[in-house]
Amino acid sequence: MTAARLGSSYRAGCPVGPAALRLLRVSHWGFDNRPHVGEIVVSAAVAQPIVSVFAALYRDRFPVRRLQTVDAFGSDDRASMAADNTSGFNCRTVAGSSPPRWSAHAYGEAIDINTIENPYVSGSYVSPPAGAAYLDRSNRRPGMAGPGTAVNAAFASIGWYWGGRWASPDYQHFSKNGG
Repeated sequence: MTAARLGSSYRAGCPVGPAALRLLRVSHWGFDNRPHVGEIVVSAAVAQPIVSVFAALYRDRFPVRRLQTVDAFGSDDRASMAADNTSGFNCRTVAGSSPPRWSAHAYGEAIDINTIENPYVSGSYVSPPAGAAYLDRSNRRPGMAGPGTAVNAAFASIGWYWGGRWASPDYQHFSKNGG
């Protein structure tokens, strides 16, 4: 990767440089039940395992709404989530952390998948707001993560953790280190 290709998702001072990142072009099934090819940026250290995750999701026809680099949204995490985008690298801190600390996304070692179907929830706060329609996790619908789903199994197969088990569930979040 290059800083130019990463665009707004990278800036000086990020915890990893462009050379430590990889742009993956992966096939995925869309909610239209058709195959698509999307792009995601991840750490070079996890690129091959992530390719295997997307291969498993493709085989299982697990639908992914949109798969674009976060730079397509000006690296605005809220805009990316509102578009139901699945993304990886974004040089940003953990939302609401005090003092600020780097997110696993800033290392390219986290992926948020189908953000509307898998919202972040903290009390009555739901992000993105359209994710409120998916708060009842027992009403399993296409694209949702959860125990026993293809997406959870695919990430577990590479040793990644799911944020849906946190006190403030982040149903969209999968990461290498659990953070």
